[in-house]
Amino acid sequence: MLHHHSKAAMKHPDKPGAGAAKRKHIKDPKKKIATVMEEFKHGTLHSGKSKASVTNPKQAIAIGLSEARRAGAHIPKKKK
Repeated sequence: MLHHHSKAAMKHPDKPGAGAAKRKHIKDPKKKIATVMEEFKHGTLHSGKSKASVTNPKQAIAIGLSEARRAGAHIPKKKK
């Protein structure tokens, strides 16, 4: 069965004019990570859907980086 795709669906969402909303960028991602580390120290940082308490500092840093990225910070991915 052939699928009919409209031209609007074929546009690339990252190209100008395709209707992509401009992403808001946070000025200082360090503040976001510092806030997450503070939550970790106080034992109030929870992970994922299970809401399990985070006990590993590396996991806390990963959560902080992830939240900062979602907030629009330019943070490069970990190099392998």
